[in-house]
Amino acid sequence: MTISHRLNQYLSDQNVDYQVLPHFHSESSLGTAITANVELKHLAKAVILEDHQGRNIMAVLPASNKVNLVALNEALNANYHLAKEQDVYDMFVDCAEGAVPPAGEAYHLNTVCDQQLDHLDYVYIEAGDHETLLRLDREDYQKIMRSVKHMNFSQRVYH
Repeated sequence: MTISHRLNQYLSDQNVDYQVLPHFHSESSLGTAITANVELKHLAKAVILEDHQGRNIMAVLPASNKVNLVALNEALNANYHLAKEQDVYDMFVDCAEGAVPPAGEAYHLNTVCDQQLDHLDYVYIEAGDHETLLRLDREDYQKIMRSVKHMNFSQRVYH
């Protein structure tokens, strides 16, 4: 079990309480939900996007959904696309490759949060490895998302 150093420090600075949920190694949100026995809608995932000028933004959404780039770009009056994997790895050097914690402010990233996560009693977030989730209740999750933009920009994917 490893919580990324930056995430751990950020959560401590924000006085965020959480429960640690270890799970079997998984390389995908779907796999994580299955091995950790959590509902996909309660698992927040982070998608890193880049615009034509190389500016990055973190989109946080339920693991049951996918980013609707048309809706996101229209709402932000921007032209974002998926960032290159290597660039994402370079941004999250204290995390396992592909294990991005959905807490953009911990990494000084502008962040947008899908409103579907705002109404949940609890949310699970990636801790920075492929074997640990953190469970935050609504109040604590809202602490880490209080200064980001909240909007609808994702749609459900049926697995």
